[in-house]
Amino acid sequence: MGTFKIEGGHKLHGAITPQGAKNEALQIISAVLLTDQKVTIYNIPEIVDVLKLIDILKAFGVLVERIAPHTYTFEASHVDVDYLFSGDYKTGGGQLRGSIMLVGPLLARFGKGFIPKPGGDKIGRRRLDTHFEGFMKLGAKFRYDDKEYFYGVEAEHLYGADILLDEASVTGTANIIMAAVLAKGKTTIYNAACEPYIQQLSKMLISMGARISGIGSNLLTIEGVAKLDGCEHHILPDMIEIGSWIGMAAITRSELTIKNVSWKDLGMIPRVFQKLGIKLEQRNDDIFIPQQDSYEVQSFMDGSILTIADAPWPGFTPDLLSIILVVATQAKGSVLIHQKMFESRLFFVDKLIDMGAQIILCDPHRATVIGQNFSSPLRATTMSSPDIRAGVSLLMAALSAEGTSTIHNIEQIDRGYEKIDERLRALGAKITRVD
Repeated sequence: MGTFKIEGGHKLHGAITPQGAKNEALQIISAVLLTDQKVTIYNIPEIVDVLKLIDILKAFGVLVERIAPHTYTFEASHVDVDYLFSGDYKTGGGQLRGSIMLVGPLLARFGKGFIPKPGGDKIGRRRLDTHFEGFMKLGAKFRYDDKEYFYGVEAEHLYGADILLDEASVTGTANIIMAAVLAKGKTTIYNAACEPYIQQLSKMLISMGARISGIGSNLLTIEGVAKLDGCEHHILPDMIEIGSWIGMAAITRSELTIKNVSWKDLGMIPRVFQKLGIKLEQRNDDIFIPQQDSYEVQSFMDGSILTIADAPWPGFTPDLLSIILVVATQAKGSVLIHQKMFESRLFFVDKLIDMGAQIILCDPHRATVIGQNFSSPLRATTMSSPDIRAGVSLLMAALSAEGTSTIHNIEQIDRGYEKIDERLRALGAKITRVD
């Protein structure tokens, strides 16, 4: 198990370029199974979860070549569908929640898709009903082995259907899109997620020959086609990492430039940080964060305490609420954090309380943060990373704290952030990795 040692209290300075978007990459890489022709993907983040998915594709027989850093070609011309029933697949797929994204493409092209109960962050219940109900609407038959926790769908042919999603699931929407593009007839998906990742997937599929309209809205219309071709695709910068760098700059009172952020795809993210009093400047397609000795939380117009809550796109992404919470511990003023989607994502706050943060955990979904305005700095401590986002939030707290902190189980952080220790050191942080 890996460990980070972080000497807090050092300012960051310089420029950082965000990695490619993890959540987009998991969808885009899965989509290569929809064609037997070569697909080239640029800006792939070389992080644990993405590399695991690539290894699964290799095991299926997909020809994968890394032609440059972060650039890969994929050719799924000879896919071994029987690998679905192997012990290796049940083990490998069960270690990665993103493996659920393979089911839609496999079902669409080969008539069957199976997945062991996916792993991933332990942040609460994350059901798969939306995915499989969509597949069943398209004509697939559902199978579930409750002894081995093995999910599956099979169909000789898929047929277009009118689908109303029970929730605006990003992965569910992506999976159903990938199944529908090769179905016979027209499919409508209402209450579809419309995140930039879904828009990117749709644009990629269109470049392969798919017929999709309504991109960017919650109503998608798909006219099925018989075959898809190869393409080239460039993954967006990771908006979650961009928000993480904004938070690191703020809590360490540092000046930082985040390069090539694709401003138009950030949605509410800059605005929410500004509500905490953090100054941001748009410089072409970069974000410049000037050094601030303090930042003051805004209140609502009636003077009531600011509440920051997650919501489906274009609302604020739940993946950044942990970051916002840590930043708020050193703000001037108080804020209520409302995590609506996952009931276990706020449980890491006990570690922040141990570091001296003033936080009241109201219930599994809500926490009130009383900012200290840097008058009472966080204290160094020893802790363990429970999941990706909480892990990097604790790393932020350690960068701000007095003394040297230790974070164990950093494999969780590595799942979502590429070489974060090396990139932090390049900006002036004092962080070392111990295996």
